[in-house]
Amino acid sequence: MTDETVELGVQLLERLEHEELSLAECVDRLETITSNPTTTRTILDTAEMRGVISREDGIVRPTGGRFLQFQSEVIEKQGEFTCKRCGASISTGYFMRLQAGEHGPFGSSCIRKVTGRES
Repeated sequence: MTDETVELGVQLLERLEHEELSLAECVDRLETITSNPTTTRTILDTAEMRGVISREDGIVRPTGGRFLQFQSEVIEKQGEFTCKRCGASISTGYFMRLQAGEHGPFGSSCIRKVTGRES
């Protein structure tokens, strides 16, 4: 587990457009960064400690309200990619620009799912 991975996860949670998610849905988003359960728990604990999320009874509520701007903070690149969420081969990759670094690639439907633009 690296500090960069934890920071990337916290920043991802900070920018989600969901009012609330189940813990399973939240872990689904974090699995795009890490599949290590200890790292996932550290990300959730750090995010809660910083006030980025609140957790209660298996529900996670992002408190940031700072959503990603699709024109400036989600960039599109052409190439041969594998989506970080679903594993599909994609020719257009969408990457999130977070302060801790770039996160992606994602396909067009997975980027909307990960950020909370669609359920």
